Amino acid sequence: MTTVKIDGRSLTLDDIGAVARSQGAHVECTTEARQAMTASRELKTRLIATGDPIYGVTTGFGDSANRQISPDKAAALQRNMILYHLNGTGPPAPDEVVRATLLIRANCLARGNSGVRPQIAEKLLELLRHDVLPVVPERGSVGASGDLVPLCYVASALIGEGEVHHRGALRRTGDVFADLGLTAVDLEAKDGLALINGTSFSAAYAVLAARDAHRIAALADLCTALASEALLGNRGHYAAFIHDQRPHPGQRTSARHISTLLEGSELSRPHSQIVGAAGSLDGQGYAVLHRSIQDRYSLRCAPHVNGVLRSTLSWVDDWLATEVNASTDNPLFDAADGTVHSGGNFYAGHVAQAMDALKVAVANVADLLDRQLELLVDEKFNNGLTPNLIPRFTGESWEAGLHHGFKGMQIAASALTAEALGVSSPASVHSRSTEAHNQDKVSLAPIAARQARSVVELAEEVAAIHLLAACQALDLRGPARMSPRTRAVHRVVREAVPFLDRDQRLDHGIRKVLGLARADVLTQVADLGATDD
Repeated sequence: MTTVKIDGRSLTLDDIGAVARSQGAHVECTTEARQAMTASRELKTRLIATGDPIYGVTTGFGDSANRQISPDKAAALQRNMILYHLNGTGPPAPDEVVRATLLIRANCLARGNSGVRPQIAEKLLELLRHDVLPVVPERGSVGASGDLVPLCYVASALIGEGEVHHRGALRRTGDVFADLGLTAVDLEAKDGLALINGTSFSAAYAVLAARDAHRIAALADLCTALASEALLGNRGHYAAFIHDQRPHPGQRTSARHISTLLEGSELSRPHSQIVGAAGSLDGQGYAVLHRSIQDRYSLRCAPHVNGVLRSTLSWVDDWLATEVNASTDNPLFDAADGTVHSGGNFYAGHVAQAMDALKVAVANVADLLDRQLELLVDEKFNNGLTPNLIPRFTGESWEAGLHHGFKGMQIAASALTAEALGVSSPASVHSRSTEAHNQDKVSLAPIAARQARSVVELAEEVAAIHLLAACQALDLRGPARMSPRTRAVHRVVREAVPFLDRDQRLDHGIRKVLGLARADVLTQVADLGATDD
């Protein structure tokens, strides 16, 4: 069982990934976090007693901040705020996103600046432990005053309202609480606002998209190595000297990975061997080489494309680690100084910018793999492989002329790539003034993060098709001539999906390779862990 302790300061992206993708994770607040939350709540209580207006506690929300209420109405105000934001649309967020949201929101409250009791954060963690997951519609947040709409569905579950997923069933929250012996939260001043006024939903999507994008980077290097072998490529393009002269860390890592994967290959050869095989002019003034000494850009420049993704992820991870360990609601209480501060930490600009950059980088990698796939299937460019990687049939065979191999697969990959490219334009520049011009500049982080997740999923599917095509091509070349690492990958793919010996449906094969990729089986068998920066 996954076990994590939270304090609002040290939650890692790996922690979030592990909790999100497991059921019934055990997460608890540290003693220090409980003490910090208690001190913050006590300060809030003292400040309410002064009669001074406190935003969202004894005033209305947003442009209604100029309307003060008496303290005895504060709890009812919190409940009403949750109810009037329950207007989300679209499909429900995946379970793993909801788990990540619960964890991140609890961690933000555990930092101890939100003016809420420890019980509020602990109730979120209780839902995680029992895997009681609020049904949260994907759409409705502009990512500025926090993810108000989706997080209201989380808050609604805490007060025993709405619906949840539990043990594979959709049920009323109150019924599940009754079965499990759980109690709903009685809200007090600021509790509802602390639950919904933050970036946790956007951050949940973002963290999971970034985690999976790391896999895309590893798969892209693996795909490139296989394509280089299948196309009788020049592995000298990945020589350390070249990339040390343009020393972007992501580019150098990608080049080193591809070079390592190709060590020992008899198909993708060093530059010196390719030049040596070209022969000499023998006194002639001109000759056409039977083999170009340089590969096309989708092979030669693969580290330069995938390196951008790797470098982007390095700062995206830093930004997200800061975001999930931050107080992102408003107002914030400084227990040490005895003051309350109104600000805008709920504005998810860093999440939006990170996801806009990530989806561009991932979409470019999908496009790279689609271009490599075109070289593999096109008899004009695949250096002697069959058209569309069909099996080799003699002219006398009855099967000759009947098969189209990977023609449809390349069309599908192009469609997936086009979709990825189509949603990779930045969302963050499309700010819309809303809420009576109070939220007059918004981040649109949840849209950027959801799009990033979609682009990552599309890129994984392109990679799966590429891997199947490359393995088909290498069967036609002769797997015995592959490098030891790529041959191990080929063997694992072939154990799941056989060589295509005639036209047949291929969607099942795509799903099987996707499963291998998402379980990190392919990158593990390639054994590249020791070569990471």
